[in-house]
Amino acid sequence: MNRAKQNLGVQKWVALISVLLLVGKFFAYYLTHSVAILTDALESIVNVTAGFIGLYSLYVSAKPRDRDHPYGHGKIEFISAAVEGTMIGVAGVIILYKAILQLLHPVGLEKIDYGIIVIAVTALINYITGFFCLRTGKKNNSAALMASGQHLLTDTVSTVGIIAGLALLYFTGYVWIDSAVAILFGVYIVYTGYRIIRSSIGGIMDEADTAILEVMVRVLNKHRRENWVDLHNLRVIRYGSILHVDCHLTVPWYLNVHQAHQEIDALAAPIRKEFGESLELFVHSDGCLPFSCRICNKAACSERKNNFERQITWTLENISSNKKHELKDHD
Repeated sequence: MNRAKQNLGVQKWVALISVLLLVGKFFAYYLTHSVAILTDALESIVNVTAGFIGLYSLYVSAKPRDRDHPYGHGKIEFISAAVEGTMIGVAGVIILYKAILQLLHPVGLEKIDYGIIVIAVTALINYITGFFCLRTGKKNNSAALMASGQHLLTDTVSTVGIIAGLALLYFTGYVWIDSAVAILFGVYIVYTGYRIIRSSIGGIMDEADTAILEVMVRVLNKHRRENWVDLHNLRVIRYGSILHVDCHLTVPWYLNVHQAHQEIDALAAPIRKEFGESLELFVHSDGCLPFSCRICNKAACSERKNNFERQITWTLENISSNKKHELKDHD
């Protein structure tokens, strides 16, 4: 199945399940009048809204490239994630407000045991849905799906905490525990919203993804060939589930076009094996220069101008440099 269509299908289930869980949580709040359960219900409103926003973004992201969008429509997933993060943050602030108000002006609680049962069922469903959603999002490099999955798992953690607080309240009778639990998880929800916003803005601004770059550096060092004299200007940009990678590969200057492309294909093979077909790789081949001889360990080279001294191991820091590597006199 096409990854974009798979992402869209998963998000449809997320949106539907979110609606059902929302109904269940408000029913629990109706039974108990617990502000902690209201905390969970308010976050579920965010889940539902965010679920449909994510659904629309994945629908747009799945559209084929066109003349106006030559790189596709994947960037909308970051916008969707930013909106979802903002909504999570706002929900957290509302939760904190309601919890503090309840702490100052306590309201009697009822049927806590029934409320715990209903909320526990929603937590289990949330966890299963969020786990599957996050796993699929990571597998398919979908920012929107990963945001949805992270959101649902965060909701599960907060729900479990709320259940623990309500159980403590049920056995002790201390009403202030309800507000204290809501405040604690309100802060956690605000922080989660911030993290999602921070990540999505990084994607929109094409912030370097160090985790992906580190994997690429490891793979390229492992499969390095003698004709790969140098590699620099490595960049990775994410468009939804598609990774766009470009770099400059320095090869012996006397290779013909066909031979240079053979080296490019050899470089692309292990990267595609590691990251799958949802990757676009653009490699610009450079001819080596006399100073490159000092870092080139090619044994059979009739054009060598300088003796080989040592090979430069590619690292996250030097592989992103915008110029060919060379040894300085003091190296």
